Amino acid sequence: MLNNARIAHVGIAVSDLEAALAFYRDVLGIEPHPPEEADGATILSLPFGESDIELMSSNSPDTPVGRFLAKRGPGIHHICYRVPDLDAALEACRAAGYRLIDEIPRTGAAGRRIAFIHPKATSGILLELTD
Repeated sequence: MLNNARIAHVGIAVSDLEAALAFYRDVLGIEPHPPEEADGATILSLPFGESDIELMSSNSPDTPVGRFLAKRGPGIHHICYRVPDLDAALEACRAAGYRLIDEIPRTGAAGRRIAFIHPKATSGILLELTD
């Protein structure tokens, strides 16, 4: 079912978007897509071939990224896998007993349908699925 899955993006929580962007823009020469707002965060997506790096800065401390930064500091927040059928992937997770943060898909950045799997179910890694 998921043999066509691929990495959609890696989400990186940052305290300062401009400072984090400097490496990608000034050293690697990568220009970000226009900023987006989702889940209380400002997101800058940087294209890396078929995948993106998402730099995420919290708009307030009580958001998912804000809580992550307060607890762990800047770093990799999540990995997002693009799957051919998000609903089927979530059903397979449920059937296998994986704990879901999102029982049903919701709208994320770029208007895509997304759902998160709890890191306690995936060896400590927050995973996002999208189609």
